[in-house]
Amino acid sequence: MALHEDIKASLKEAMKAKDTVRLQVVRSLLTAFMNEMVANGKTPQDLLEDEEILAVIKRSAKQRKESITQYEAAGRPELAEPEKAELTILEEYLPQLMSQDDIRPVAETKKAELGVDDKAKMGILIGAVMKELGGKADGGDVKAVVESLF
Repeated sequence: MALHEDIKASLKEAMKAKDTVRLQVVRSLLTAFMNEMVANGKTPQDLLEDEEILAVIKRSAKQRKESITQYEAAGRPELAEPEKAELTILEEYLPQLMSQDDIRPVAETKKAELGVDDKAKMGILIGAVMKELGGKADGGDVKAVVESLF
């Protein structure tokens, strides 16, 4: 619950600093938190757990990344720039993700543990590694590491 309170406090800080981009991002996060609480049957006075907060922030960051990709593919860099600024602020609230070098030992251990030798069962191994890491690694990085093992 500490993360929820930290983000609420950063709203006041952004207002005082007149940081419009941060203010917009924090407001959208708080709105997303409220929507998550309503969807889970909680009242607006409740606070979300840190895991729920991180899931909402990851979802928002993923949306920004997809928007940036689409804007750049359409040749609209002026629309991608604000999204990049918002993504930078969102990433400040997310924990540091593991590097591919950190993922490799876990993937090798899971591969031996599950006895996966066939490339056809690579999806099972990716799923097992993702579950083991518990969201501490990017799915693309996990996939790249697992593919390099075959």
